[in-house]
Amino acid sequence: MSKISDKLFFRIAMVVSIVVFVLVVLLNKRVLNPPLEFPSFIYRLPLLHALINGTCAVILILSLRAIKAKNVAKHKALNLTAFGLSALFLISYVIYHFFVPETTFGGEGPLRYIYYFILISHIILAAGVLPLILLSFWYALNEKIDKHRKIVRFTFPIWLYVAVTGVVVYLMISPYYSF
Repeated sequence: MSKISDKLFFRIAMVVSIVVFVLVVLLNKRVLNPPLEFPSFIYRLPLLHALINGTCAVILILSLRAIKAKNVAKHKALNLTAFGLSALFLISYVIYHFFVPETTFGGEGPLRYIYYFILISHIILAAGVLPLILLSFWYALNEKIDKHRKIVRFTFPIWLYVAVTGVVVYLMISPYYSF
């Protein structure tokens, strides 16, 4: 499919992943100054993020079922849909965090520890899964199915965990939004 080598694509995937990670960190540290006025729909984006993550989780499970049933065309379509939704999520997430400061979790006791465990594992795995997703797609689109299968063993559960915990984090933090 492409004249780009696996090694070069791996480097590209890592650079893209690092750039995305640095951008998210800068947004969360409020290094970039957002305008004082912005559209009100921005406040609805966390709900959209949860809906996208939940939908992505369902699609990933359906994709696994499709490939186990040897329905490659459906598997590809579902994975491309999940990838598109994840890209939409990422763009929306960056827009939201550019405008709105981070919300602090207000829960106490054991719930606080549970929340932060889920949040921290979600963040770490979300940062780490992007290059895995990109490589999984690279191998599949270049018909390197053996390499695709090997990496998807790691990519799928991490991507699914990130999608599910994205919804859980939203449900746990949403009572503390100040808007």
